[in-house]
Amino acid sequence: MTFDPGCLKYDTNGLIPAIIQDSSTGTVLMMAYMNREALEKTMATGETWFWSRSRQKLWHKGETSGNVQKVQEITYDCDRDTLLVKVKQTGAACHEGYYTCFHYRLNPQTGQVEVIGERQFDPEEVYGLGTRPQAGLPESGQGASPSPVALEKESQDETEEGKESQTAVDARILEELYRVIKERQEKRPSGSYTAKLFNKGLDKMLEKLGEETTELIIEAKNRDREEVIEESADVLYHLLVVLAEQGITPAEVFAELAGRRKDD
Repeated sequence: MTFDPGCLKYDTNGLIPAIIQDSSTGTVLMMAYMNREALEKTMATGETWFWSRSRQKLWHKGETSGNVQKVQEITYDCDRDTLLVKVKQTGAACHEGYYTCFHYRLNPQTGQVEVIGERQFDPEEVYGLGTRPQAGLPESGQGASPSPVALEKESQDETEEGKESQTAVDARILEELYRVIKERQEKRPSGSYTAKLFNKGLDKMLEKLGEETTELIIEAKNRDREEVIEESADVLYHLLVVLAEQGITPAEVFAELAGRRKDD
């Protein structure tokens, strides 16, 4: 019987969840979404492809990192609304550097969360800073701040791997990024742009925040939509660095905003 991708039950956006599993160990590696085209490309190339809901485009797992997934088997459930894709994983599946995206273990008795497994690579070394350099700014390593795509590779295109498999594309990304910034503050890893800011101190952080705010104002005056989005991401990132230095969490700022809200 020849398989017809049209027999599957896609949601109203034409998507179907795909659970990715290590074919040798049975470890669940990640979950992302495919549309019909992504499934067809996965079948044709023998490597996983997904659909990014945030960017509205196809993305190839491992395109940036080299951590591709060689497809061994694809099955679907009795309701035909979920895929199970067994793969041979090259390197680590998670954009945070862990073998599986499911590396946060919740203890139901205590409510505590622990990280399981060892980090297999440093996201900064794999993805790098300045993935999408800003116009008029030097490349990473020459004093450039991270681009919106990089953001300490605290997001991913392969960023999409993180967004699609772990984090909804909404304000929660700020909390995720803040946690990574706090980790950089504590560990000060070599080569980290964020760690360099903490090493140079508050004055440097404020200088960078001011620079990015000025860039945002210029692009807003120019009505360049894409540049405004990128500069806004830079401003938010540098603001979070300053908040981390001050010991202020995003939740405290959210609470302040909520307190200012007035019902009509």
